[in-house]
Amino acid sequence: MDNQNAVTRRRIALVAHDNKKADLLRWAEYNRETLSRHELWATGTTGTMIEYELGLPVNRLLSGPVGGDQQVGAMIAEGRLDVLMFFWDPLEPQPHDPDVKALLRLAALWNAPAACNSATADLMISSPLFDSDYHWARPQLDPRQWDHEQGIIG
Repeated sequence: MDNQNAVTRRRIALVAHDNKKADLLRWAEYNRETLSRHELWATGTTGTMIEYELGLPVNRLLSGPVGGDQQVGAMIAEGRLDVLMFFWDPLEPQPHDPDVKALLRLAALWNAPAACNSATADLMISSPLFDSDYHWARPQLDPRQWDHEQGIIG
């Protein structure tokens, strides 16, 4: 394969609330060929479902409500995930809503591409940039300098 046709292997997180798991599965089935060229990560049941139904290898994390969403957020912050496909349910309150908000905040903070529904996920995965060597800018969030005289972070 020459460099012009080389595909960048992305690390993709697949997360779905219970009422959106079928939507994510349909989307993943439609995009199975593309997804098969990338490294997949998923929270609990979502990962099991994709692996079982589509035969794709998935690195499974904890279920969202018991820490999986936080694991995904930490991996984004550490630069160990490139893309977030998070089909969340805006109409159903979740017992772990603070974790959901934190995950979405971290994706925005670290400038990670994130899709919250199939339309956005379709546009993202079909972009010519998705399989290219394009790398989006991660913000430089170095530890702030401590101002010893003022006792404040500057």
